[in-house]
Amino acid sequence: MCPGVESDVPGDCPKCGMALERNPAWQPDTRTIYTCPMHPEVQQDHPGDCPKCGMAIEAKSVAADAGEENAELGEMTRRLWIAAALALPVFVLAMLHIENAPSRWVQFALSTPVVLWAGAPFFRRGWRSLLSRHFNMWTLISIGVGAAWVFSAIAMLAPQLFPQQHHDAVPIYFEAAAVIIVLVLVGQVLELRARARTGSAIKALLDLAPPIARRVRDSGDEEIPLSEVSVGDVLRVRPGDKVPVDGEITEGRSSLDESMITGESMPVAKAPGDAVTGGTVNGTGGFVMRASRVGSDTLLARIVHLVGEAQRSRAPIQGLADRVAGLFVPAVLLVAVLTFALWLTLGPEPRLAHAIVNAVAVLIIACPCALGLATPMSIMVGVGRGAQAGVLIKSAEALERLAKVTTVVVDKTGTLTEGRPRLTEIIPTDDELLRLVASVERGSEHPLAAAIVEAAQERGLKLDAVESFESVTGRGVVGRVAGREVVIGNAAFLDERGIAGAFADQAATLQERGQTAMLVALDGKAAGVVAVADPIKASTREAIRELHALGLKILVLTGDNARTANAVARELGLDSVEADATPATKLDRVRSLRAGGEHVAMAGDGVNDAPALAEADVGIAMGTGTDVAMQTAGITLVKGDLRGIARAIHLSRATLRNIRQNLAFAFLYNALGIPVAAGLLYPVFGLLLSPMLAGVAMSLSSVSVVANALRLRRAAI
Repeated sequence: MCPGVESDVPGDCPKCGMALERNPAWQPDTRTIYTCPMHPEVQQDHPGDCPKCGMAIEAKSVAADAGEENAELGEMTRRLWIAAALALPVFVLAMLHIENAPSRWVQFALSTPVVLWAGAPFFRRGWRSLLSRHFNMWTLISIGVGAAWVFSAIAMLAPQLFPQQHHDAVPIYFEAAAVIIVLVLVGQVLELRARARTGSAIKALLDLAPPIARRVRDSGDEEIPLSEVSVGDVLRVRPGDKVPVDGEITEGRSSLDESMITGESMPVAKAPGDAVTGGTVNGTGGFVMRASRVGSDTLLARIVHLVGEAQRSRAPIQGLADRVAGLFVPAVLLVAVLTFALWLTLGPEPRLAHAIVNAVAVLIIACPCALGLATPMSIMVGVGRGAQAGVLIKSAEALERLAKVTTVVVDKTGTLTEGRPRLTEIIPTDDELLRLVASVERGSEHPLAAAIVEAAQERGLKLDAVESFESVTGRGVVGRVAGREVVIGNAAFLDERGIAGAFADQAATLQERGQTAMLVALDGKAAGVVAVADPIKASTREAIRELHALGLKILVLTGDNARTANAVARELGLDSVEADATPATKLDRVRSLRAGGEHVAMAGDGVNDAPALAEADVGIAMGTGTDVAMQTAGITLVKGDLRGIARAIHLSRATLRNIRQNLAFAFLYNALGIPVAAGLLYPVFGLLLSPMLAGVAMSLSSVSVVANALRLRRAAI
């Protein structure tokens, strides 16, 4: 009725009130939008570099990002290998101090493709930074490398411009320019590999959904691609299969592993009328379901979307070097220009030669080699030290952010606890009672049954065959073992059989402690109670004490029920706990904490934790957990030991101190060397800092940075 009214969501027309309909001629915008991780406002429809920071922009679409090969990583790797092969002989010739003309021409011939071809992306980014006046590390790198190479080329091609009598005495810096390009390429390749893990996490999430579904037809079952499943389709799920889409069971019973949603290790019993979620794993029973949500509407698809959005919303840090570069770079350029102008107008003859030599000395001594090494060297050594302690760190951002953390959010199952149910109590303690119970439970599909059977086998008990086995979903089991009737279940199940609950009080006490208690009756009489729970890890209590000692608040977000969660919180002395948490609520809670000014570290081990791990300032995954959690998180604790968080925080703080010291070294050399290079001492002492000495000072600053970074290998964490 009102064609001018358009909307991207269903609803009613604001003019006539009629329901809006989909325009059959409308086609969705399928273009891939690329955006900068550091500046989300920068968006375009083709790959390239960010005009502000120079970083390569990435695909904004989760699907595109997951399926797209990282072309830039391949290109940078190719440039690195070629540049390294060409730079090595240049470096060797320079170190051997072979100063004859053939050696210089070889250095010129080999270093030129390294600088002009392998370093071309860096010069392009540096040029853009100058045009946009967003000064960054690329500005420093392009100016420093460019100055070293141009000065050396002029010394090669026009030695008459310099005051030396013999052109062989004119210093050249081809090896410095080439080696800096190689070092920067190494850093770029390492960074691109780390960023590529974002796509790996998305791919791992997408792989949770099965590629096909079995649709039930009157003529029989048919296999169809998952993309062809429609709402209302009747699907069959066989034992061991993954549930294809969200829906509701119409026939059959089974137990499903829903750890991807709740993070809980114990499967959940399902019967007709119960909802099932796509990507969860069916147990030993088969069932028929009706699809209710497909495609992008499924919970798994929403989790994928949440992970993608959270990863892109977390802006990477701007390093201290980049922040200072905004002032440092124009200051160096200004000093170099003033140096050239003053020597050209006031200096002794030959004025042009003196002006060029001193201006280039300023640029060379301000070369960002030490500045560029300050952070990556500390990070490299710190990451290695962490690996020795079982703490795998994926990025400098994660390491730096960890030092500022004020709140640690943890999942319960697999993080605080072992992640699988075990027999914790048997009242009275009687091996014969356990043997009878385990004999019956061996025929059950319930997840708690496996824990009881495992406990009996660990004690070496011989289990008997069970007869007349009967299982009532959600209530209990009955069977005959060696002529004795064994009933196992909740109080209501025993009451239905006229069995008095003599052990009901003990069962209630165990339930309050967060354990799942089951009453046992033998031959119609109450005989005891068995309890199963997910035990707290032996290292958890010490870890909680260490984190509290660091002044951190600890919040538990778990998909488990409130009774179990509160019991664990009381036992461990945690600051707060929130139960029945879904992936979305975990994500929202982390967001709210960050919005309130908290710096949040999230520790988890399951697929359901992935969105919150990505949204937190620092995501910490248990090495014993899922691949998705480890790929999404910035830090992985190899042994799944929560004490690793305290180690990681100690390491983070030590690394940041080391980085600050390195930057101080780098800037100290510049602060002392730039005025001398500009000729400050010449009017009084007649001393000039030649470009050669400027190169030595630059090298000394790099040596200081490397030596200081290596001290981290002995850091106590």
